[in-house]
Amino acid sequence: MAEILKGAAVAAALTERTRARAETLAERGVRPTLAIVRVGEREEDLSYERGALRRCEKAGVEARLFSLPGGVSQAELLSVMKKINDDETIHGCLLLRPLPAHLREEEVCAALSPEKDVDGITPASLASVYAGTGAGYPPCTAQACLEILDHYGYEISGKRAVVVGRSLVIGRPAAMLLMGRNATVTLCHTRTADLPGECRRSDILVAAAGRAGVVDKTCLSLGQVVLDVGINVTEEGNLTGDVDFAAAEETVAAVTPVPGGVGAVTTAVLCAHVVSAAERAAR
Repeated sequence: MAEILKGAAVAAALTERTRARAETLAERGVRPTLAIVRVGEREEDLSYERGALRRCEKAGVEARLFSLPGGVSQAELLSVMKKINDDETIHGCLLLRPLPAHLREEEVCAALSPEKDVDGITPASLASVYAGTGAGYPPCTAQACLEILDHYGYEISGKRAVVVGRSLVIGRPAAMLLMGRNATVTLCHTRTADLPGECRRSDILVAAAGRAGVVDKTCLSLGQVVLDVGINVTEEGNLTGDVDFAAAEETVAAVTPVPGGVGAVTTAVLCAHVVSAAERAAR
């Protein structure tokens, strides 16, 4: 049976380290602060917001909520982003996405100062991830994958990693982060020829295609570590990942559950990024 890589323990350990850093900053009169920008009241956004607020409190990070009506104009939203950029007491910003269809999301993301982009949404942050410079912050979910591997003691360097999913939010940055840790990475997607064969040859398999069951038993092999980043809702209203969890549990060495796996670590990574941004600003 596979080892179940639960995210709660990873998040707790990371939060403890982050809180210690935040307390050191507080002794110097600096309070790490996160701005949360939410447009409308989508239940998914509200749920993530509640989780982020709870994690901020545990990590010693102050959170300020910018709640905007669903019909907010592009100009009004850009004005809020400018206000956040100009406020030296705010060190990071979380923009809850996707934005309503009438807003130009790409323009809003680009308007955020890269120094305050703690979730890897600006072109400058993504460029730093791809270049491996460490200047920006990767998307929190992609970073959470590495935090789980490190916490449970799974080696990355020299391993063959396969990432299924090519989005700018998770798939591509996760591939770059793994490559930065000296894994040999293959980036796949739902149209990859012989996807099962590519997956079976991996030591580390990251499923981030956003399609339930895309990684089934034909993709799995003995000894693999499987990180399931997918969040899908079944017809019965239950959450499920991209991986056939029952098949993985019987086959691979280790697998993350959904819910309670990678997603549970993302807000802890977010807080760690806010504290890093505050440390940089305080230099």
